Amino acid sequence: MTADAVSDLFEEHRPFLMGVAYRMLGRAADAEDVVQEAWLRWSSAGREDVRESRAFLVRITTRLAIDRLRHLRSRREAYVGPWLPEPVATEFGPAVPDSAERAVLADSVSLAVLVVLETLSPLERAVFVLREAFGFPYAEIGATLDRSEAAVRQLGGRAKRHVDERKPRYEVDPAVRRDLTERFLAAASGGDLEKLLALLAPDVRLVSDSGGKAKAPRRIIETSDKVGRFLLAVAHDWSTAAEAHVLELNGGPALVFSVDGTVDTVFQAEFEDGVIRCVYVIRNPDKLAAVHLGRGPVRRVE
Repeated sequence: MTADAVSDLFEEHRPFLMGVAYRMLGRAADAEDVVQEAWLRWSSAGREDVRESRAFLVRITTRLAIDRLRHLRSRREAYVGPWLPEPVATEFGPAVPDSAERAVLADSVSLAVLVVLETLSPLERAVFVLREAFGFPYAEIGATLDRSEAAVRQLGGRAKRHVDERKPRYEVDPAVRRDLTERFLAAASGGDLEKLLALLAPDVRLVSDSGGKAKAPRRIIETSDKVGRFLLAVAHDWSTAAEAHVLELNGGPALVFSVDGTVDTVFQAEFEDGVIRCVYVIRNPDKLAAVHLGRGPVRRVE
């Protein structure tokens, strides 16, 4: 195989590998590092015994992601305030034509699910991602992780039960989510507390991630009154300085606020039965560096 053919084959699989690595790590920058390391190993490896290139690359990427996730755990324990995943654009191309399959992929990359995945062990997370998001057979996952099929089934069952118990049952219809997101923006920017409260569940939660590098609550805010008043105060502060955009991030619509052309904040709401159950606010500039306006974020996952 020529050098160009080796490179072209890897690039063909790169979006898929990014999807696996991002769901494993929750940060596109870390996922890119893992995929780049996978490329280095792929480009320098002997491929005489490689029968299926995608399986080989997924094995490398998953094992690298597990190693990195174990390394990152200690850093995240010392993180200032709540930790949220890095927002990314989701792009499910022609290889995923089925709407049901698209819904599964979008759900598996949602902020709500990624937050729950943080509570799994690295091996449980790997099995869950490969099985539930991408439908890999247990035997293939076992080969990827160098575990028996029985052990992988046990890991997968435990991970799925854990996620199902903690994953919110949020509205996933794209049109409904976009309409409610735009109504949420109109109520907040218009200073209409009554309309805003009508969109908030009584037990709504607001989770904000700044990493201590921007002004944001370092504790979760709960109840509709407290969350509503906080959002109105924020909207008032930004009424003249910020510009709002609606972009698709992590499988759903998000509000992206920019100041002087630089992304300052990402808001994403999760809905159930027509009301907001949770608002995620990302203000850590390290996590917003790749979010671009106009054509959308540079970092994309499948």
